[in-house]
Amino acid sequence: MPKKKVLFVCQQCGYEAHKWMGRCPNCQSWSTMIEESIPDVAPENIYRLGEAGEVKQLDEIAPLDEERFLTGIKELDRVLGGGAVAGTVILVGGDPGIGKSTLMLQAALGLASRGSRALYVSGEESLGQVKMRAQRLRCAQTPLMVLAETEYNRIASQILKYNPQVVIIDSIQTIIKGELGNVPGSVVQIREVTASLVQLAKSKQMIIFIVGHVTKEGILAGPRLLEHMVDCVLYFEGERYENYRILRSIKNRFGATNEIGIFTMESSGLQEVQNPSALFLSQRPDGVAGSVVVPSVEGSRPLLVEIQGLATPSYFGGAPRRTSTGLDFNRVAIIIAVLEKRAGLKLFNHDIFINVVGGVKIMEPAADLGAALSIASSFMDRPVRKGVMVVGEIGLTGEVRPVSRMEERLREGVKMGFNRCLLPRGNVSSNLITNIKELEKDLEMIDVSTLAQALNLAFD
Repeated sequence: MPKKKVLFVCQQCGYEAHKWMGRCPNCQSWSTMIEESIPDVAPENIYRLGEAGEVKQLDEIAPLDEERFLTGIKELDRVLGGGAVAGTVILVGGDPGIGKSTLMLQAALGLASRGSRALYVSGEESLGQVKMRAQRLRCAQTPLMVLAETEYNRIASQILKYNPQVVIIDSIQTIIKGELGNVPGSVVQIREVTASLVQLAKSKQMIIFIVGHVTKEGILAGPRLLEHMVDCVLYFEGERYENYRILRSIKNRFGATNEIGIFTMESSGLQEVQNPSALFLSQRPDGVAGSVVVPSVEGSRPLLVEIQGLATPSYFGGAPRRTSTGLDFNRVAIIIAVLEKRAGLKLFNHDIFINVVGGVKIMEPAADLGAALSIASSFMDRPVRKGVMVVGEIGLTGEVRPVSRMEERLREGVKMGFNRCLLPRGNVSSNLITNIKELEKDLEMIDVSTLAQALNLAFD
């Protein structure tokens, strides 16, 4: 039996040290260095099949057909780039109780009902509990193979025996390799099991979904190396006490990143949202200061979202509060500074809160103008003109810069009943909008070049 050496491994980032430290030198986390045993010789793996690789010229390699497997869940297939590609490993992360197992079981049932050989491996539930979950989804008669097991070598032997096209591992934190001798969920176990699954997927050209938990800091539990090992990383987000969920693509080697899928959690499982813009604007109040609608683009999908701003005097002294939910905090700080310097708004003694309704996170700068107008609207207590949506990037000198894919944003606004749009002048004068004359009959386009102009034209 090979000798084992003892290392202290950070449970957050995977940093290894030969002695215990109270604080990880790599990620600066406290009390995360845990003692783990690591064998000097890597154990033999039953998944290593075939002979050693050979060097070939690129023009001599036969191309692979990009065969995609549809899960039957349109929002999931959209985020994956049109379906899952054979030979890929897909990591699905999310908070406990958010619905990861439900999503993966629905995907497995959808694949099995379409004739794909799918194996659902549960390390957290018994076979009876999986059956109960399938009954709630009204798919208990689907020919889906189910295995309740936590030991990797036994799982791999069953995979090699039945040769499924799709494997779902729920969850990676529960799977162990007995020869490593570490506790389930440790950095060594997660890293070694994931590496074995990746090699298994590549050698057998099968699709493997891995479910992973998210820590309280909002990152996937285990080393960040885990995200680099897989082909696709999806985050399942949402408030536990709300019924909507957002599936977001962070990494995808076979599709677009920053793509999102939107679901609602019902008693019968996750239901797809056909019109997300209507969902996010359904509770929007009319004629209230601080509310602005922004046409955003997430991946390939235009999406109307509501940005709410609140500016209130700070009566308690000290530094005023600045809180941002759904928008980058540093970006909001820049917008506040530009409003003070270029628009003359005295915000230095005001608490400012900004929120994107619906739990959506907007990372693109096209929401700058909407965020600025929501803060200004609340500060001046003047609502934005009725039927107006706002889009544009703000520069440090107060200019409003053009944004990409403007035509898609405008068409989504027209579809949702908006008849005016405050947009950068550079978009109107450029060739980005090819069918702008067609849109002019349904939408009044108010072009601005500076933030000061936008403030003069946005309010009644």
